[in-house]
Amino acid sequence: MKKYVILLLLVSAGIAASAQSSKEGILYLNKSLAADAVNEVDANTSGGGIQVSGVNASEARIEVYVSGNNGRFSGLSKEEIQKRMDADYNLSVTVSNHKLTAVAKTKKGFHNWRESLNISFAIYVPSQSSTQLYTSGGGISLANLSGRQEFSTSGGGLNIKQVTGHINGHTSGGGIYVADSKDDIDLETSGGGIEAIRCSGKIKLNTSGGGLELTDLEGTVSAVTSGGSVKGDKIKGELSTHTSGGNIDLEELSASLDASTSGGNIEVEINEPGKYVKLRNSGGRIDLRIPRNTGFNLRINADKIKTEALSNFSGSLEENEIDGSLNGGGIPVTVNAGGGRMNLSFK
Repeated sequence: MKKYVILLLLVSAGIAASAQSSKEGILYLNKSLAADAVNEVDANTSGGGIQVSGVNASEARIEVYVSGNNGRFSGLSKEEIQKRMDADYNLSVTVSNHKLTAVAKTKKGFHNWRESLNISFAIYVPSQSSTQLYTSGGGISLANLSGRQEFSTSGGGLNIKQVTGHINGHTSGGGIYVADSKDDIDLETSGGGIEAIRCSGKIKLNTSGGGLELTDLEGTVSAVTSGGSVKGDKIKGELSTHTSGGNIDLEELSASLDASTSGGNIEVEINEPGKYVKLRNSGGRIDLRIPRNTGFNLRINADKIKTEALSNFSGSLEENEIDGSLNGGGIPVTVNAGGGRMNLSFK
């Protein structure tokens, strides 16, 4: 067992904590972890960002950066910085039983937040490492990792690239970007949009304050926003998406679909339908385009329905309702446009 404890204090000109990168500020510590065979990371800081990247074991290390809160203290000398850190902060880095623990926190009794500092971590560990990360004032970035990743921030964005396994992240104040990741993805933000690209598996995305952009996803996808629009392209498997305040625009789907909005229009193009299609809104327009020669059971209600000629159809066809089977029946298509209009077309 190897154990390192380091009390460090430093600073430089910085930017607002809500947008802080893990590498902004002065590099104070660059410590090798190559001999420690780290497979778990526990990092906690108040004011800075955290970055964890998977690398070869020989490249494993931790870098610590410090900057001034909101760009303050750029003219302080190293001696003045050290004095302030000695008085107000503790920074500890330990390695025990292959677990890296990095903690930055203010000392008890510190209340002068105008003179607070941002302490950030850039951590490089073997790719098969799990993480547990928290920061109250910066972003979190993960790259090239596999294992169990648990992370949250109160003041920054989340950036996830090439991560596999269990991925669970939350931010109260920033956007989320996830790409080239898979398996079990659960990401949530209270204050920004979410963009997901080339991901697969069980995917759950939730935002209270922004839009959703979904591209080239495969698996079981749940994507919900309370305050923005949804745009999706090339999604396979199963998609459930809902918004309370925006439009839904979905193209080139090969999936089962459940989509609804309370405050916008819905436009959907399906290349290969899955087990069902369900669309709902409260007052906007719904445009649905489906394969021409596939069997469907249609149950459509709207203020007014516009459709191409329905060949090989049996059932009831009214101005505001369609209830019947197309091409002998098959996949259920249920549409409720509320007080809005419905356009049904074929490809």
